[in-house]
This record gives sequence, structure tokens and C-alpha cells, in this order.
Amino acid sequence: MKRYAVSFITIIILLVGLIFWNIGSGSISISWDELWNILLKQTEEGTAYHIIWDIRLPRILAAVMLGGALSISGFLLQTFFGNPIAGPYVLGISSGAKLMVALAMIYLLGRGITISSFGMVAAAFAGSLLAMGFVLLISMKVHRMSLLIVCGILIGYICSAITDICVTFADDSNIVNLHNWSQGSFSGMNWSNILMIFILTLLSFLAAMFLAKPIGAYQMGETYARNMGVNITVLRVSLILLSSLLSACVTAFAGPISFVGIAVPHLIKSATGTAKPLVLIPGCFLGGAVVTLFCDGIARTLFAPTEVSISTVTAVFLVPVVIVMMLRRQEERG
Repeated sequence: MKRYAVSFITIIILLVGLIFWNIGSGSISISWDELWNILLKQTEEGTAYHIIWDIRLPRILAAVMLGGALSISGFLLQTFFGNPIAGPYVLGISSGAKLMVALAMIYLLGRGITISSFGMVAAAFAGSLLAMGFVLLISMKVHRMSLLIVCGILIGYICSAITDICVTFADDSNIVNLHNWSQGSFSGMNWSNILMIFILTLLSFLAAMFLAKPIGAYQMGETYARNMGVNITVLRVSLILLSSLLSACVTAFAGPISFVGIAVPHLIKSATGTAKPLVLIPGCFLGGAVVTLFCDGIARTLFAPTEVSISTVTAVFLVPVVIVMMLRRQEERG
């Protein structure tokens, strides 16, 4: 329990520190005195006020919630497949969501119709389920998890290739919108987006916590879970729908973000020293929020005012984590 408390307190302190760093940093610097006055609403006018309340705070909240959602999605997929490198990006689920959102944007924007936040999530969810369906079909024929991961990567490439073809024949205005979104970014968030993200993330988080006990039994093996009264079929369907919804929400609002869903669950397991879902689910949410917010801050400030794709930053920082994790797993087996 002491280790859990220390881990969670450390993560929360890091999260609070990163929130204030992201609020105050950017192409336009804001002093701490001015920052506090704006946050406490002692000052409600001027450029700095609008930058913080209309641009930076919605972006920060989106990074926190979507980063947490992506990490929980990765944990659920790793549990479902029993594979430590399963994740929405690697298995092609994010690419499937990206494809359907791209098709929806091209179709609707080409007819002068603006796609709503709900429409984006619905399209991404359909794409996630489509990609997940292909992965599940392959998993029935493949008994080696390493081969399943390769097949998931190939599905992701196919979805990305179809997306590129669609973008090639889209109108110029649609191409600009698609290009900015497909690179992965939290820019352009507004408070209506935040409300939608909050509702979806909260419901998904509560559902994941509700499934914590069955997931814990499932981790011990299917036979043990059945003996504990767990309905395996219902649990698997729930894991598929929940992980697809979480990754769809992320892709719909921020585009595809790489490696957060794979690396963060392992970092939290190492920090807490446990695999208990009741600890890992909230831990993954907080850890994903910290990692995503840190990477978004780097993407936004490193070459300011030019912004780097967040997937580029997450790949740089998290790929080494995945490699080390795989090497350690190989040593344990050897």
C-alpha cells in the first residue's frame, strides 16, 4: 500500500507541475503574476486571458483526458490479447479509426457540411471496430502473438494507404484539414470538445473500474475466471467495445497518437509493482495524462512557434521504453 501511495502521489505532483508548465509556456510567455491573476479571474480581458482560457486550458484538459483514455485502452487490449505490446496504434485500431474519420470528413466537407464532435467519434468508433474485427479474425487463425502483432501492423498500413489515396483525390480545403488532423495534435480544442471528451472518458473510466474484478480474474487464466463466475464472452465483448471506444475518442479529437497505449501500462506496473486492475486502471489514466501532457508541451514549445507532431515526440520518448520492456521480458524467459 505504501508503494501505491508513493507512486500515485508522485504522478499527481508531476501532473500538477506539467499543467502549470503548459499553461505558462508557449510562443507567447506569460509571467507568473499575470498567470495567477488570469486563473483566479482577477483579470478578464486582454490577449493573455484569451490565450489561456480559449487556447491553452482546453488543450491541456484534452491532453490529460485523452492521454489517460489511450493508456487505459492499451491496458485493456494487453489484457484481452495477453500480449505486452498490444495497443491501439500497433494493432491498427487507431489507423482504422483514422480511415473512417477521413472518409466522413471528405464526404461531408465536400458537400459543405461540418462534421460534429459526435459524428467524428461515431465514425472513429466504427473504424476501430472494423480494424479490431480483422485483428480478431486473424487471431483465430494465428497462435503466435508475435505474428498477430505483425498482422495488426500490416492492417494499420493498409488503412493508412487507403486514407492517403482518399486524401489525394480530396478537395484542397479538405486536404488541409485532414493533414493537420492526421499528424496528431491537440491544437484547436474548444470547450464544447472538452465537454464531449469529459463525458466519454468518464463513462469509459467508470465502466473499466466496474470490470476491474472480472479483469483481475481473467488475468489468472480463463479456467480460473470461469470458476469465479466470470462470463468470459461478455467480458471479452466488453473489453473490445471499451478499448475501441477509448481509442476512437482519442483519434477523433486528436488524430492518431503512437506508443502511449503500449508503454504507459508497463511504466505503471513497474512503478506500483502490481498487476491489479483496481490499481492499474486509475494509475494508467494518471500516467497517460502525465506522459501525453509532457510530450504535447515538448511538441508545442521545442520549435515554437512551429509545432511538431505529438506522435513524433511520443515515439522518441516511448519507443526506448518499449524496447527495454521487450528485452527484459526476453531475459526473464531466457
